[in-house]
Amino acid sequence: MKLRSPLTTPAVRFASSVCLAAALVQGAAAGQSAPAAPRPPVASTLRHSPYLPVNLSQHAKTYYGMMKGIDNLSVRSTASGNLIRFSYRVTDPVAAHLLGEKTATAYLYGQTSHAVLEIPVMDKVGPLRQTGPLEPGQEYWMVFSNKGGPIKAGERVDVFVGSLHIDGLIVE
Repeated sequence: MKLRSPLTTPAVRFASSVCLAAALVQGAAAGQSAPAAPRPPVASTLRHSPYLPVNLSQHAKTYYGMMKGIDNLSVRSTASGNLIRFSYRVTDPVAAHLLGEKTATAYLYGQTSHAVLEIPVMDKVGPLRQTGPLEPGQEYWMVFSNKGGPIKAGERVDVFVGSLHIDGLIVE
């Protein structure tokens, strides 16, 4: 005759499985009703440099003045950050003719945020940019919509107007 251990009898195994199932159900119910422990705030993956950004080099300023016909380039955040104004002075109207064309589409690209901004078109005013024949020594501007603020002050941006590219400007 074979002796059975008291823990291996069918009645004991059934009772232990019922207890185990009840403990699992009770633990799941308690886990759902209890609020989750607050998580610590996730640190931002973007790190800001402690160094001040450097504006255009003298070589870049000379290049844009000689080859593109513009100087005094600036990009500023205006209207509480909802608009970004790109302004420039024309030195050679023939070289800078793309900036005055109505058909040339203008974009502003943020290098860090990868946001592409366009010039807004108002119903009664039209596009928020100056177009027409350019005059030497005259300052011109164009405004880009920055709704939601994807581009912040201090970020490097590129301006594209048709085939004209102006790279590495810093938003002030």
